[in-house]
Amino acid sequence: QVQLVESGGGLVQAGGSLRLSCAASARAFSSYAMGWFRQAPGKEREFAAAIDYNGGVTAYKDSVKGRFTISRDNVKNTVYLQLNSLNPEDTAVYYCAAAQTWYRYSEPTSYRYWGQGTQVTVSS
Repeated sequence: QVQLVESGGGLVQAGGSLRLSCAASARAFSSYAMGWFRQAPGKEREFAAAIDYNGGVTAYKDSVKGRFTISRDNVKNTVYLQLNSLNPEDTAVYYCAAAQTWYRYSEPTSYRYWGQGTQVTVSS
C-alpha cells in the first residue's frame, strides 16, 4: 500500500511559479514510476509529467514542456513538480500518482496509487 500526499498548491498570478510536492509512504519508493496529472473543472484528468524510478528519464505533456519540471528525491520519498510561467489554462487540481511500471506512463490507468490532489489556481 502506498499513500501519497500532495502539497504546495495555491493561488498565483499569471507568469508566476509554484512548487508542488508529493510525499510517499512507500517501502521501496524507488521501485515506482511517478506521475503528475491534472484535472480542470468539467474536463477529464490529463497527464502533465512523469519520471522514472531513479529520475533518469522524464516526460511531459507538450503544453507544459519548458515550463514544468518534474524531479524526485528517493531518500526523502518525495516527487516534485516545479511550475513556472503559469497561465490561467494551468488552473486545475494536480494529482500525483505511483505506478509499478514505466509502460504507458501518460495513461491514468497505468497508475495504481493516487494522492488527494492539490488545487492550483492561476489568475489573469
